[in-house]
Amino acid sequence: MFRSIFPRLMTAILAAILICTLGLSMGFYVTTRNNYIDTRMNELKVQAYDIAYLASRVRSNNMLSGFGYSTATENYISWKANTIYDEFKAYSVVVDRTGQVSLFAAPDLMQEQDIPFDRQRIIDTLAVVLKGKEVVERQNSSNGPTFTVAVPWVDNGVVLGAVFIQTAAQTVYATFQGLALKTALTALFALLLACVSVFLITRQIVKPLRNMAVVAGELAEGHFDRRVPVTGSRETRELASAFNLMAVQLEALEQTRRDFIANVSHELRSPMTSIQGFLQGMLDGTIPAEEQKQYMEIVLDETRRLSKLVGNLLNLSRMENDTIQLALSDFDLHESIRRVIIANLPQLDNKQLDLQLSFNEEPLYVNADPEQIEQVLINLLSNAIKYTPEGGHISIDTAQEGDTIRVTVRDDGPGILPEDAPYIFDRFYKADKSHTVGKGTGLGLAICKRILEKHGQSIRLVPSATGAAFEFTLKSGHAPEPAHREA
Repeated sequence: MFRSIFPRLMTAILAAILICTLGLSMGFYVTTRNNYIDTRMNELKVQAYDIAYLASRVRSNNMLSGFGYSTATENYISWKANTIYDEFKAYSVVVDRTGQVSLFAAPDLMQEQDIPFDRQRIIDTLAVVLKGKEVVERQNSSNGPTFTVAVPWVDNGVVLGAVFIQTAAQTVYATFQGLALKTALTALFALLLACVSVFLITRQIVKPLRNMAVVAGELAEGHFDRRVPVTGSRETRELASAFNLMAVQLEALEQTRRDFIANVSHELRSPMTSIQGFLQGMLDGTIPAEEQKQYMEIVLDETRRLSKLVGNLLNLSRMENDTIQLALSDFDLHESIRRVIIANLPQLDNKQLDLQLSFNEEPLYVNADPEQIEQVLINLLSNAIKYTPEGGHISIDTAQEGDTIRVTVRDDGPGILPEDAPYIFDRFYKADKSHTVGKGTGLGLAICKRILEKHGQSIRLVPSATGAAFEFTLKSGHAPEPAHREA
């Protein structure tokens, strides 16, 4: 059950809400209860001061000697005490300085022998009250816990005794027992509402994740066209967008893989079919002996083509897997260009191509891997020779801009169509619409791009009115220091 994120997330949130709800409810209940008790005690304290004032009036009128008869004030004290009992279920008495009951504040409710007060506690509390202090305390008596209020009984600035009002704690607690039930019901309602809200919110959060899990499974089965809806919160939408981008890249990667296999199969099958056919013809006598030399040369060319294709594939694979480490050094780029041109002189002469070098004879030093950069120059010059018609023109330019060296190789061949331009650096891509079908393997420009990327540089197709122009960059280098002759 708890292996899924939905029950885990919902349980964690509900546990946090439950703890907070219980804490807030208990805090609210305890605070309200204490405030209620304080309010009740303050009300009893006010009533006690009223009785103390009335008792002082009785004594001032010299009506307190023995309390043998009733006066209007005594009757009012009795009425007030009965009212206090009716309203607060509290008993009231007035005691003198010795702790003896001087006046039953509620004669209708009790006699001296029925006083619910603990006499020893009265004496102990009286010692504090006689100092002019008031006492509010909770006591444990034989009749159970009680709340007691004691205030000074003062006449002409002299403390004559104390007025005690006592009520059972259960009576006080009973008044807010309904509050506890209401608090519990409110907390329960809030908790149920939170459960519903958490369920809906959690489901809304988890639903996109479940969709991604389903689509991920479909992607694993090879359905690379599957996508997830971009919905939910901002974070969820961002995750869904990233997931869809990953799916698009996987689809593109799978298509590249399929194209790669198809292209490799085609490029390998074509020369192998030719080789097999010519060899079979020579073995079974279909090709006369006097013509076998000519066809053997064709077979040799096809084997060279195969060797070159396999070599290019290995080089590209090594560069993409970072198994080839660059041997960086400072070297003369112009000298490298001259060596590449000399190696391709037979091809240039065969097509009677005009090659122009737009740079001076001074060395131009760059910091790169000399062998890898020569490979780039060979591939670009070979492409230019292939696609430039006989008697055409090829140019190689170099220019320095600060620490960057730019090299441009141009030809006046058929050029590259705009719709082909975005794909010319892809493996095995050949712009057959603009170039002659069957020339090259479609790996040369891909290798050039990978080599320059490993150098932290770039290569691009430069817009040109005629033909095709490729420009790549290199990092400027330093000329070697002259060697000192030993003495």
